[in-house]
Amino acid sequence: MEEIGLFPLGIVLLPTERVPLHIFEERYRELVGESLADDRRFGLVFADDDGVRSMGTKAAVAQVLNRFPDGRMNIIVEGEERFTIVRMTGGRSFDMAEVELVEDEPDSGPQAEQVEATLEAFGDLAELAGTDLPDLDPADPQLSFVIAGRIEFEASAKQELLESRSERHRQERLIELLDEAAETLRFQKLARERASGNGQVESS
Repeated sequence: MEEIGLFPLGIVLLPTERVPLHIFEERYRELVGESLADDRRFGLVFADDDGVRSMGTKAAVAQVLNRFPDGRMNIIVEGEERFTIVRMTGGRSFDMAEVELVEDEPDSGPQAEQVEATLEAFGDLAELAGTDLPDLDPADPQLSFVIAGRIEFEASAKQELLESRSERHRQERLIELLDEAAETLRFQKLARERASGNGQVESS
């Protein structure tokens, strides 16, 4: 068991994902400052009106983009291991917790056919979006996180992926999310085309 500082936010950080953060509250300037000084990780956990989730991701400061005279910072953090909160602790200006690392269940990897389907769904979405496909390792045990971390899914969907302890199940859900995103892009493209021709688009 390990004790780490927590940073509750309205976003979900997946393992391997990089996200920018603007650090302005004094307590989180302290947390990030200690992380930089001691090369320590802190825990980023999703929080909304329903409260703070019990599973989060260890975050490492990958880059400091800006430091401002008043102590604010713009940083890039990278997601590392997942953890679950065992017990909240105190004594600091920011939340602290004892946590345990989370690993996937044994023998929960996907079959080759599923990996191929996942990569195909990602490729279809990238083509619709007009973006280049990154180099991906089909054998990566965190392939679902690598792909999902490149797409702006809703926080609830990303938290669902984060909490899954099976790469097979994550890829099954990811294919659904990719297909839904592709369908949305297709509709938006059709709407633009119809609008430019003074046509109408029915939402049903």
